[in-house]
Amino acid sequence: MTSSPISRAFFLMTVVLAMPAALHAQSTTPAPMSTRQVINPPGIAPLVPAYSVAVRDGDLVYVSGMTGIKPGTQDIIEGGVIAQTRQTLENIKASVTAAGATMADLNECTVFLMDMADYAAMNGVYIEYFKVNPPVRAALAVSALPRPAARVEIKCSGRVHAR
Repeated sequence: MTSSPISRAFFLMTVVLAMPAALHAQSTTPAPMSTRQVINPPGIAPLVPAYSVAVRDGDLVYVSGMTGIKPGTQDIIEGGVIAQTRQTLENIKASVTAAGATMADLNECTVFLMDMADYAAMNGVYIEYFKVNPPVRAALAVSALPRPAARVEIKCSGRVHAR
């Protein structure tokens, strides 16, 4: 026995109308309000409006890739990868502090190096900022960074811990 398109449509409407009200309510329940806060600390504001320096969402903190810019300027600090790594980590520290976190709250970092031969020099400075229980980390060599004078860029994320 075959059914007509009208009887199939009637059957489907009956099934949908018979669904419990709770299932209908799920699709109309508004999403919870976001606690997302954009963090652009003075002196290290982004070059372009396409990204934020950092974002805090609840107790999570995300820091964009940072380079060794001199605060208050958009100039990369001179002195090679050691000086740039130190300034980069100071810029990250300022960003996480503005978000209510500390360097100890960071859980992961990704390091981008123009030359993997700079790894040991970068790492020597990096461990000054993460002496105990450092975050997980990846380091990779890249062919270019957005700032031609930059030798290193680091991005991080973490969770703000109650103190």
